Amino acid sequence: MILFFQSSTKTVLAVEAAHAFSPEDTQKLVWLFSEATPVQSETLEGWYVGPRREMITPWSTNAVEITQNMGLTGISRIEEYFPVSSGDANHDPMLQRIYNGLNQEIFTISKKPDPIVYIEDLEVYNQQEGLALSQEEIVYLNEVSQKLGRKLTDSEVFGFSQVNSEHCRHKIFGGVFVIDGEEKESSLFNLIKKTSAENPNKLVSAYKDNVAFNEGPMVEQFAPLSGDKPDFFAVKDIKTVISLKAETHNFPTTVEPFNGAATGTGGEIRDRLGGGKASLPIAGTAVYMTSYPRTEGARKWEKILDPRPWLYQTPEQILIKASNGASDFGNKFGQPLICGSLLTFEHTENDKKYAYDKVIMLAGGVGFANMRDGLKGDPQPGEKVVVIGGDNYRIGMGGGAVSSVNTGQYTSGIELNAVQRANPEMQKRAANVIRAIAESDENPIVSIHDHGAGGHLNCLSELVEATGGHIDMSKLPIGDPTLSAKEIVGNESQERMGLLMKEEDVARVKRIADRERAPMYVVGETTNDMKFVFEQADGVKPIDIKLEYMFGKPPRTVMTDHTVTESYQPVVYKESELHHYLENVLQLEAVACKDWLTNKVDRSVTGKIARQQCQGELQLPLSDLGAVALDYRGKAGIATSIGHAPQVAMVDPAAGSVMAIAESLTNIVFAPLTDKLESVSLSANWMWPCRNEGEDARLYTAVQAASDFACSLGINIPTGKDSLSMTQKYGDDKVIAPGTVIISAGAEVSDIKKIVSPVIAQDKNK
Repeated sequence: MILFFQSSTKTVLAVEAAHAFSPEDTQKLVWLFSEATPVQSETLEGWYVGPRREMITPWSTNAVEITQNMGLTGISRIEEYFPVSSGDANHDPMLQRIYNGLNQEIFTISKKPDPIVYIEDLEVYNQQEGLALSQEEIVYLNEVSQKLGRKLTDSEVFGFSQVNSEHCRHKIFGGVFVIDGEEKESSLFNLIKKTSAENPNKLVSAYKDNVAFNEGPMVEQFAPLSGDKPDFFAVKDIKTVISLKAETHNFPTTVEPFNGAATGTGGEIRDRLGGGKASLPIAGTAVYMTSYPRTEGARKWEKILDPRPWLYQTPEQILIKASNGASDFGNKFGQPLICGSLLTFEHTENDKKYAYDKVIMLAGGVGFANMRDGLKGDPQPGEKVVVIGGDNYRIGMGGGAVSSVNTGQYTSGIELNAVQRANPEMQKRAANVIRAIAESDENPIVSIHDHGAGGHLNCLSELVEATGGHIDMSKLPIGDPTLSAKEIVGNESQERMGLLMKEEDVARVKRIADRERAPMYVVGETTNDMKFVFEQADGVKPIDIKLEYMFGKPPRTVMTDHTVTESYQPVVYKESELHHYLENVLQLEAVACKDWLTNKVDRSVTGKIARQQCQGELQLPLSDLGAVALDYRGKAGIATSIGHAPQVAMVDPAAGSVMAIAESLTNIVFAPLTDKLESVSLSANWMWPCRNEGEDARLYTAVQAASDFACSLGINIPTGKDSLSMTQKYGDDKVIAPGTVIISAGAEVSDIKKIVSPVIAQDKNK
């Protein structure tokens, strides 16, 4: 049964309960809902906006838990509905729907799970589902089908597409470049890896994990003696490794800015949690790049290009919602944002339109781990596969594949279905479990991986890659009973971590998870047959395939391009108009006041923030770097900064890379680095409109310049990310983003108290 409560503002709270409530229990709910009035009727008339019935919201999960803590039993779901004037009311189709009246069926789902499909025509299925498989990959999968002597299932084909997507496998960075008829000697990956080979400095882990680790200082760990029960806190010295990571969430943020940016922030936190055998995040960074927002009509420079028929959100909406989303996730999770950047840009010349219509949203951060946990263990047969976190929903289906193509290439249904939704409270619970394990004397984790693109398919396959693994699908938590087998194994529901551990350690970790109220499921075990199997309760196997087939050995990507020399008109100006030019520059979002960004995000939570975004008594100006302490009483810490120069890169891609690295270093230079410049490691995040004439050649030039410059400086680039489909299509028209590299610098600081501040101080002697 569903009970309705109406607030003074006419919003309606719907409570799904297994039984009728006593007057006393009803009064508890009235109090909980801020004196909302119980509705005696089983139905309500009128139009309402509310959550999709298939998706239990994070708000509902927390609300139900509160009722349980109040002693109320039998409540399975609580959702909020907002009255609107008509069925045409504005709402977020990602998360909401319009209801014509509320009744006892608002949570009822009639859809049955789709059956397993054996694919007859891979080419047709690829286009139909938006899997972004190349022709070579389709040929490869047909060969696999012949070897198996059967048609591949929809789960297997979907799984292959996500595991081998450009987003996940970075095929362009590992591919062959043929520029002006000459095959380049090195891949882009090898150019970047060259920096660490020549300048290993203090590297502990690079290119083999979701984060990069550098050797860190000895610090005091202040933590409970045990994580599975109330206990005393103790201080002990540990040797650390410091982490650096930056993640881009460009496609999701373009399509659904709030949740796209929120899951970008959540994703980089999960990456750092999943480093080694468990590592801990401390603070985050963020970068937003969009087209001009046109907040006050079209100012002069915003008339360069006409507004486009924006596919999902306007640039103004993206800037507001994306920054809200990233801030919301960090605030709720408890991670401060201490460093960032903002750029808006549009330009047209040479019959090309340049703009960040497909936006850039970068979420990065710094953290640390115990040195003993810096590297993952070697899986052995018979170890347990464990998932910690939330339920499976129809979320982020095909996100890896759809993120790998031009936005607008597929139907809006496919693109919307590929976007994730965030639940920071659930992630905090999972993080608390990992933290308790990381701070214990003995870490039982053999290996750990976050759930990102491809969901269970990607995460669990990487956990069992060295041995093979068998997953019992009946053990996976199902939040939406309409999910098909393909949707269960491939959904990208967030806030989940996959772990490997020995059977004897499961009970201890379960006690920690129960105490932190983090759902934990033992879903399978490693085998010794190098196969990857998902088996239903009825014995049917939607996935039953050799790992070598899943990870595939299709032909290397070949990028053939030629150099296109772009020339731009020189800047024309009048000295008499200098004051007017200055007024215009001060209005640019990149230059103007950032209070609307900095004032809504927590900049100091954790008690370890040594340098945050705002400085001085007036919280002005913005700092050039962020810095954190590694413990509560010491001086050792980590500094981080950001650099980018896409406008320079348009003219000269090599100079753009050099300028981006230089800016990150000039921003971090006023922190006392422990080993001077050798302390610094860089994360390079590449956003480029590949497969447009001349752009692949420009990308190669840019990466080579970054590699050469880092090598000459004696520093390394041990981590990064690429997003190489930075083109947005409007029918036959397209807008390409300027080729952009964002450099995040991270370095150990010897004394956080000696960082030079950009605040102008009055000389009291005068």
